Amino acid sequence: MTEPELDFAEVRRAFDHAAASYDAHAVLQREVCDRLLERLDFMKLQPGRVLDVGSGTGYGLAHLHARYPAAGLCALDIAPAMLSAARARLPQPTRAQRALSHLLTRNAPQHYAVCADMGRLPLAANSMNLVWSSLALQWAHDLEATLKDLHRVLAPGGLLMFATFGPDTLKELRATFAAIDDAPHVNRFIDLHDIGDMLMHAGFVNPVMEMEMLTLTYADLKTLMRDLKGIGAHNAATARRRGLLGKSAWMRLEQAYELHRREGRLPATFEVIYGHAWAGDKTQREDGRQVIQFKIGERRRTLGLP
Repeated sequence: MTEPELDFAEVRRAFDHAAASYDAHAVLQREVCDRLLERLDFMKLQPGRVLDVGSGTGYGLAHLHARYPAAGLCALDIAPAMLSAARARLPQPTRAQRALSHLLTRNAPQHYAVCADMGRLPLAANSMNLVWSSLALQWAHDLEATLKDLHRVLAPGGLLMFATFGPDTLKELRATFAAIDDAPHVNRFIDLHDIGDMLMHAGFVNPVMEMEMLTLTYADLKTLMRDLKGIGAHNAATARRRGLLGKSAWMRLEQAYELHRREGRLPATFEVIYGHAWAGDKTQREDGRQVIQFKIGERRRTLGLP
């Protein structure tokens, strides 16, 4: 299984540019986020610290704050403009409120915004109790390595919960572009079963995976493409074709997509994968050795056993 090769300078640029328009076009993203939030209802978890990976404009972040008001939140995104929008969704205490909180308790929740690549987390090991990611992991440069790093930052017993896209996402658009040239125009997405295997390899335990197909319909192709551009979902493949389609190519693209029209509307299919897994007790290292702690007198030692 080969992961998609993405141009991350283009990913950052596209999402930075789309920050102002994102919320107006993110109908599907909000729906998926709401469905992922519902899955938290079944989790016995009161996290002290929550990491939102790929926070975007902060829709999910605001809901996580409402659900876990006592938790410290960390919003992480690769695009500075997205991160600014997310930060604005969090309640901003006045100076007096901050001073009072400091006097009453030194354990008051702290909120942070971190601009970073999810594959290179600038966070301490065992620092988070819940890692949350709604429709961001599909942009990972190396998903398995990213999952290993998410496992690293989770404290023992912590939870990873995510939604991402599967291979049939935008299948109509992919087939339509294939009819006009051989260049990649739609990003490739990783299969549910492969993601499940990666979770196990990354050290997670008890992974649960689900999938559903969601379909948006459009009056015309131009509106679909406007929605994708509005949320920053550009084709970021390194082998993508540069430049705009010519008038002739665009007309052929529209004609090819018309073959998918049903009941007067053009469909756009999204394969949505939901998953969650636990960090476990984290006594096993990546090389498979088991960590066992025991005391000799008053000194504690840690051994790595095969």
